[in-house]
Amino acid sequence: MILDLATAIDSCAPQAVIDTVRGSVGLPVGTRVLVAMSGGVDSTVTATLLHQAGYDVVGVTLQLYDHGAAIQKKGACCAGQDIHDARQAAERIGIPHYVLDYESRFRQSVVEEFADAYLRGETPIPCIRCNQTVKFRDLLDVAKDLGAAAMATGHYVRREASPLGAQLHRAADPARDQSWFLFATTRDQLDYLRFPLGGLEKPLVRAIAANLRLAAADKPDSQDICFVPEGRYTTVIDKLRPQGALPGDVVHLDGRILGQHEGVTRFTVGQRRGLPGGAGDPLFVVKIDADKRQVIVGPREALLTAALRLKEDNWLGDQASLMDAAADGQAVLARVRSTREPAPARLMLEDAMPLVRFENAEEGVAPGQACVLYDAAKPSRVLGGGFIASTIAAL
Repeated sequence: MILDLATAIDSCAPQAVIDTVRGSVGLPVGTRVLVAMSGGVDSTVTATLLHQAGYDVVGVTLQLYDHGAAIQKKGACCAGQDIHDARQAAERIGIPHYVLDYESRFRQSVVEEFADAYLRGETPIPCIRCNQTVKFRDLLDVAKDLGAAAMATGHYVRREASPLGAQLHRAADPARDQSWFLFATTRDQLDYLRFPLGGLEKPLVRAIAANLRLAAADKPDSQDICFVPEGRYTTVIDKLRPQGALPGDVVHLDGRILGQHEGVTRFTVGQRRGLPGGAGDPLFVVKIDADKRQVIVGPREALLTAALRLKEDNWLGDQASLMDAAADGQAVLARVRSTREPAPARLMLEDAMPLVRFENAEEGVAPGQACVLYDAAKPSRVLGGGFIASTIAAL
């Protein structure tokens, strides 16, 4: 059920919202549900609505990095002020609340991998790694240990039951859809997870928070990478992997050396800023050869990608695996950026490796990013995807 804003706000007691929440959970009232609470408006409203819907709610907040370093960072989560906000929200709601120190797990699974990916010349997505590891893998174990029948989050995605198991779908609010970030959710995890906000629009969620007088109602959404101070990711990488700042050559596709750079970790595919100037058309980073410490540049048309290869794939479609779907040459919609609409493509096998070939070339596809696959026949459904291992140029 997708609820419109006017219907819910017109009611002082948003029963229609409660009914929507119960439908998304699909479990008897009174069942214990663990809610991952970040301290933001989405997870706070999730916990509140589940409590009002009659579930036995337990709130858990993860401390992922140092309080002192992050407490003043706006738009972050899982540290300092946000933990305090989550604790206060749980007290106001009237539910038990626990804070778990996952700093070492987060550092190993997310921060260290983030630095290593840049060192390999890739463009990582730490939010996907965080969901994949400490949140949906480790925290699910905690939920089960606490006797919860399900774990709920404030993500804007929808989970739909089907005879073949739970399906993952895009959110009702396309402006807030987070399905791209959750492609690595496994079948077993999806069976256990619930997303009560998936059928709601973000303005409605804020209106509910204001109506319930929740402190998080006006709190800004999380932005940027939570553990990167002031958006300068090189600060983190230089500290963890100083070899990434070794100088090297900026090389044109035609072989000319155009200048020097101060480290491959300063560049990502598609970047224009920080490249040698001069007459002629602007240049863009089209490839990074980390082994040779080369940043390879070319004209914008050199960014066009005809196909890409996947690694670390995950499959939620009806076939047994992504490889089975690829063997069938399945038509899909492929999404290579969270802000870009899925594009027609075909999933196939090449040299025993999954390959996604676009109907029309895509621009700025970077190794390390995610390629998320949606059902061509039912575009809201997430079939799975993987991380981009390499690309095939359209030129």
